[in-house]
Amino acid sequence: MKAVALTRYLPIADPESLVDVTLPDPVPTGHDLLVRVAAVSVNPVDTKQRAPSAKVEAQPRVLGWDAAGTVAAVGPEVTLFKPGDEVYYAGDVTRQGSNSELQLVDERIVARKPRTLDFAQAAAIPLTAITAWECYFDRMKIDPGGAHRGASLLIIGGAGGVGSIGVQIAKVAGLKVIATASRPETVAWVKDLGADHVVDHSQPLRPQIEALGLKFVDYIANFNDTDRYWEQVGDLIRPQGAISLIVGNRGPLAQEGVRGKSAAVCWELMFTRPRFQCPDMIEQHRLLTRVAELIDGGRIRGTLRETLHPINAANLRAAHAKLESGQMIGKLVVAGWS
Repeated sequence: MKAVALTRYLPIADPESLVDVTLPDPVPTGHDLLVRVAAVSVNPVDTKQRAPSAKVEAQPRVLGWDAAGTVAAVGPEVTLFKPGDEVYYAGDVTRQGSNSELQLVDERIVARKPRTLDFAQAAAIPLTAITAWECYFDRMKIDPGGAHRGASLLIIGGAGGVGSIGVQIAKVAGLKVIATASRPETVAWVKDLGADHVVDHSQPLRPQIEALGLKFVDYIANFNDTDRYWEQVGDLIRPQGAISLIVGNRGPLAQEGVRGKSAAVCWELMFTRPRFQCPDMIEQHRLLTRVAELIDGGRIRGTLRETLHPINAANLRAAHAKLESGQMIGKLVVAGWS
């Protein structure tokens, strides 16, 4: 099968950072689906996993943790899918990724793709939707059915991949969404996605929050730099509120701001369930199924902004470079094999 892989960890400008290779076709066992990949999306995890280092892989390593495609074969323990099913998923960071014609993925973290989206549009959804959903409903314990309707949620990084789907999922749950964006095009994007208010994360947040008539916010989802916003997050969270973080901190985080308020601080990594084979890993199948229903029902829309064709090393290097530029809005997908 064709694949895009690495053996050395190099800057993305180096043509050897991601290369076209041919690998043996994988064979499904256990709960595995063998998926014929039609489209893949890029996420910060791809660039972080590819970050320059001295490490050298003995065998080509395939990155990629967002995909849509068709089930080609199934392992003997599979009960949820059959060959021919169209699916979407984010995968497992401990296994070979989706930048290959064929990929093995556990059925319990896969769902049927939204009927109203094509493969490229569907590939833009899984990782970000899982992250936002788990942030809100698993980590911060917000009720997805609307029991916390009207509560305020500050989303830092509203125009990025997670923020773009996160704004919409929060609105479905009935929350009052305050999203951050700093450029005219990103402000317009998050407003169009349904944010009730937009504040500029390049400026101090408290005066902007107070201008909305709020002293504190009930929930904060920081989908951006943890260190940069930590002090402001501690200042703005309401007493006994909840904070969810997805970006690892680089330095120590002073705890007095949140400790004094008895605020919950929750880390979210959507790979936790598959990485540790958690007993509830099927929850990712269930939540992706629910997201597909919301999309097909017109309550959530896709976040794809740009598609490159075909899937090859050159286009994936271009996608990584665009992501590393920090100028992404929504999601970028690479689709089709030449």
